[in-house]
Amino acid sequence: MEEIQTQKFDAVVIGAGPAGVAAAVTIARGGAKVLLVERSQIAGTKNMIGGAVFLDAFKQIFPSNWQQAPFERYINKHTWSLLTDDSAVELSCDFPNNPKSASIYRSKFDNWLVEAAKQEGVYFAPSTLVKRLIKINGRYCAIETELERIEANIIILADGVNSLLARKYGLRYDYEPKDIVLSVKETIKLSRETIEERFNIKKDTNNGVSINFLGGLKLEKAPFALGFLYTYTDCISIGLGVNLEDLNKYQLNPSDLLNRLKEHPVLEPLIENGELIEYSAHLIPEGGYKKLPKLYDNGVMLVGDAAGFVNGIHFEGTNFAFISGKLAGETALLALKIKDYSKKTLKLYRKKLNNSFILKDLKSYQDVMDNLYSRKNSLMEYYPKKASEFFSIFTGANCIAKRDEFRKFLVDFVKDRNLRELLKDIWAFISSVFGVLK
Repeated sequence: MEEIQTQKFDAVVIGAGPAGVAAAVTIARGGAKVLLVERSQIAGTKNMIGGAVFLDAFKQIFPSNWQQAPFERYINKHTWSLLTDDSAVELSCDFPNNPKSASIYRSKFDNWLVEAAKQEGVYFAPSTLVKRLIKINGRYCAIETELERIEANIIILADGVNSLLARKYGLRYDYEPKDIVLSVKETIKLSRETIEERFNIKKDTNNGVSINFLGGLKLEKAPFALGFLYTYTDCISIGLGVNLEDLNKYQLNPSDLLNRLKEHPVLEPLIENGELIEYSAHLIPEGGYKKLPKLYDNGVMLVGDAAGFVNGIHFEGTNFAFISGKLAGETALLALKIKDYSKKTLKLYRKKLNNSFILKDLKSYQDVMDNLYSRKNSLMEYYPKKASEFFSIFTGANCIAKRDEFRKFLVDFVKDRNLRELLKDIWAFISSVFGVLK
């Protein structure tokens, strides 16, 4: 049996996604010796092909070279679409000169992150599987791989939603099915010209579009599912997310749900004659504030998806990842400076999170998903249909007095929704947009 070799670093970060890279870069810039460990040979290869990265958070990590990252399109137009079986009511906003996010291929983007981190002095160990954490005198102080033992004063877990290490050592308990969303997605190749024509994108601008969908699945008992579409340079991604509890409760196949969404008469023309180049699935933690894990312990901290930092209502994840990694890195530097790696010092990480938008938002939105799930029949079926009916009257010319049509619409609406149910629906909508102002 080959003897295990031992190395020593100031800090070890496990997981080379946005959270892990942000933590490692922050520590390296403080003059400490940090190792970034990644189980894949190339960072990002285990992730879905694309998504969006929020630019404000990214700029905080790479303020001088962020524009060099391999962005596909800057997402300047956002659309929210309420779908019935055969129609859509849409609300759009367009910021042509001030995009807040950009579409990316995770494989390209994560690899760029690692290369940028290496230039900052971060040591990188690809194709390295961490088998266990080593705890001595009550403090995590080393990791063990198949070939070596690596000692570290600080260990940061950035190994994603499954975070086997956090679960193995009791830092995080298993999520319930209702707290995990399965996101399925297809990436469909279209020419650049076709994308710009179908989505009304000005040529040679690298602008892009995101669309979120609610409803339109043609099911008697529809789960609460949010659909999405992103444009890239020469392809689009289309998918939806639904929690594991609903998939089991209604005995649904996520691929079938995605096909139903793609076959919608409003969506079908957008992907017509496209070539499927990838089908992928990914788990997303949505337990929120109530299901936060143990964010720190003696010698260890959790960041990004491993810590459950996701706001599913606003599709926010990469910004939480970058900033939580940055805050953990800052905490690690202080611990290294005073040579105290205990919970007494690392609790500063939680204080930093409390003062950041991360925990403020998660706390504000802690009841939102429960509210939405309790009103899912209204949100997925009733209101898309009523919105479609309203605009059919508003835009139609049916040779009937508008007064009579709108009067009937209002009478039917009042009959269908008593005041109590209406107030519950309104509260679910308001909380989903603004959170609870605590």
